[in-house]
Amino acid sequence: MTVLLDAFALIALLRDEPAADEVENILRRGVAAMSAVNLAEALDVLQRVDGIGRARLDELTGPLLRESVALWVVEERTARDGAEVRARHYHRTRAPLSLADCLLVAAARGADAAVATADRPLAGAARAEDVEVLGLPDARGHRA
Repeated sequence: MTVLLDAFALIALLRDEPAADEVENILRRGVAAMSAVNLAEALDVLQRVDGIGRARLDELTGPLLRESVALWVVEERTARDGAEVRARHYHRTRAPLSLADCLLVAAARGADAAVATADRPLAGAARAEDVEVLGLPDARGHRA
């Protein structure tokens, strides 16, 4: 089964957070994929928050994308389905889902894939949409 990584999974891998080993296992199994939107979200955080420059991020993520992570392009159907997922599950305080996460749920549902995340609102929305969740540990070691 394909496992779609959310932005957190890539960030955790590159930061060597508690989920890094589990993300590496998913990569080794050859079942990892990521939407281009979630990739952009991860790159944004790594640049804006961690201060990693574009050239260094290209060095770190380029081999992953060439060798271990299939990159999924979001097409019209997934965009429409993702908007519906967000309309059903988003709440500013109880479930602050990013649009990227909603697109991830829609893509996983459409492809019968699992989602790997430590994000509790994302995990809740995915489960509500009958998408299998591989709960990763967050930075404190708590699972989604």
